[in-house]
Amino acid sequence: MTALDVIVFSLGVLLMLAGAAGAFVPIIPGLPLNWLVLLGYGFWSHWGPYGFWTMCLTAIAVAAGLVCDQLAGAMGARKFGSSRAGMIGAFAGAILGVIFLNIPGLVLGTFFGAMLAEIWFDKKEAKAAADSGLGALLGCLAGGIFKFVISIIMTVAYVWLVLSYSQPAEPPL
Repeated sequence: MTALDVIVFSLGVLLMLAGAAGAFVPIIPGLPLNWLVLLGYGFWSHWGPYGFWTMCLTAIAVAAGLVCDQLAGAMGARKFGSSRAGMIGAFAGAILGVIFLNIPGLVLGTFFGAMLAEIWFDKKEAKAAADSGLGALLGCLAGGIFKFVISIIMTVAYVWLVLSYSQPAEPPL
């Protein structure tokens, strides 16, 4: 590896770790960022360390992670009696919370967003609204953990594939 290859690889690792953080920070597109790093390094390295099937497999993993994340949030909210308004409130609260209070805002915003939406739009009592907020929060955390695990697996695979790749020897002149 040349010095520039090491810099590009290292930048890829940093972006992959940012993608892992994106599992819990809604502003960062975590899994898509991980996949774009693989795509970018593939083009950079002329597809030496990995190729078409790796990209297909990771694309399927990204799609599965994103779908499961959405389902986990909805299922958690539904399990605790949330309405559609509560789920939308949880999402909006998570976005606003993370903007203003970072990670604690994500937790508080998800909970209170669902709770306030349930009270405001569905006219639920405070206890039922709090249950909906808890369900939305637990579902959001379960989906985030699932995306985080996929992101870490993709990061480890990226590091392993690139570092274990040996370039063919240059022919003697």
